[in-house]
Amino acid sequence: MHIDYHAILPELILSGVILVVLLADAFVSERRAWISMPISLVGVVAALIATLTLIGQRHTTFNGMFVIDNFAILFKVFFLSVATVVLLVSLRYFREGRWYQGEYYFLLLTAFLGCMLMPSARDLLMLFIALELVSAPGFLIAAFRKGDPRSNEAGIKFFLIGVLSSAVMLYGMSLMYGVTGETNIYAIADVLGQRAVTVGTSTSGYNPFLTSGQHTLALAAILFVVAGFAFKVSAVPFQFWAPDTYEGSPVPVAAFLATASKAAGFAGLLQLMFVAFRPEYAFWTPIFAALSIATMTIGNLVALQQRQVVRLLAYSSIAQAGYMLLPFALVGADAAVNRDAFSAAVTYILIYAVMTLGAFGVVIGMVRESAGLLIEDFSGLIRRAPVLALSMTVFMVSLGGIPPTAGFWAKFVVFRVAIEAGGVGVALAVVMVVNSVISLYYYLAVTRTMIFTEPLLERPIRSPALVSLVAGLGMVAVLAVGIYPDLFTRFPPISTLIGR
Repeated sequence: MHIDYHAILPELILSGVILVVLLADAFVSERRAWISMPISLVGVVAALIATLTLIGQRHTTFNGMFVIDNFAILFKVFFLSVATVVLLVSLRYFREGRWYQGEYYFLLLTAFLGCMLMPSARDLLMLFIALELVSAPGFLIAAFRKGDPRSNEAGIKFFLIGVLSSAVMLYGMSLMYGVTGETNIYAIADVLGQRAVTVGTSTSGYNPFLTSGQHTLALAAILFVVAGFAFKVSAVPFQFWAPDTYEGSPVPVAAFLATASKAAGFAGLLQLMFVAFRPEYAFWTPIFAALSIATMTIGNLVALQQRQVVRLLAYSSIAQAGYMLLPFALVGADAAVNRDAFSAAVTYILIYAVMTLGAFGVVIGMVRESAGLLIEDFSGLIRRAPVLALSMTVFMVSLGGIPPTAGFWAKFVVFRVAIEAGGVGVALAVVMVVNSVISLYYYLAVTRTMIFTEPLLERPIRSPALVSLVAGLGMVAVLAVGIYPDLFTRFPPISTLIGR
């Protein structure tokens, strides 16, 4: 088997850095444990440079299990950018507490390695390995505040639900392999579409024409796989782990779970639903329509009652997942609609991550001022920390979908595709607009508290410089995309995944 080392170079670099961090933690003194962060940062930047050298190329290795294309490169650049931001906001947070810093950076980089593998995986086994590589370190870093009962609860809930979802998903994948005789997502699509299965230059020899019983098992397999991924992306009714896990985790870990981890789940789900299971769209699109409506509605309604900022962002993340699921319900026989829906989903995922990551950055800047992180603790923030307050205002307004911000264009792209698809798409678009209006209440409540409420204390907030830098850059990015939406709304290359 020929291995294309250029294709896997970013993952090789990241794997090497993970080993270096592990060794550095074993040999440096406790006072110098912080050195793991700059080592990690250098490794992530090196992996990003290696990824950029792949732009415009297509590579296939490991017998078609691992593919480099525009879709994969886009998500790899995104994940490495998120990793850079999470590392920057983690330095001060973990240096000031009694943390095992080397272990944290080792686990975090391992999770990001799983994120990197996900968009290149074109095989059920590779998808499962990548997803578990994201989740397993997450169980540990969610419970990293070992002396805090809430952190222990966060880790236990995340672990139990994560293991359950993995078991359900793996059972569905095993059923799909049993029915089709394939694990490659393109080959599965061929079998489900009752076409001859050809991988490379050889035919699998498996009869692609399914019996009635086999077809029923295939549909059950799809249902199990969707349920497993629904846990991972915190879609209703599988979302109940997310609020407690986000609240109990260290805030940088919550930022990772809400952005990179969720995006990795969607990267895998996109490949399965738009490629592997697309021939059975008549079966699963109504399921995604129901998931989308329930997720955005329940997420927003419960968020209205929250007074703790991290829990508010957790329920916001659930509601936003509902918007991301909407394009999945639009898949059909029209290839043009499928491409537009695929592009809309990717656009929304990336813009959502920038907004949410920036919001969590502001929360990290407030940790030393308020351990409880209640909305009331943000009173008068505009006077005490103008950069943080302005940044948080932009993020909240953008999450609510108000122009001219990136969040408005993210919602607009999904709304336009839903309207153009017609039928149930119009109904989903209406539900989306109603939910967006509902969400404005709690998003603007944070903004109102920061700007129009008297501060509890008069002294300025001394936010870490790196945190302020991240918040400021995030604000600029959200406004830049809002003013010039072509930065995110035109992604012709990503549709190449659908057409192979």
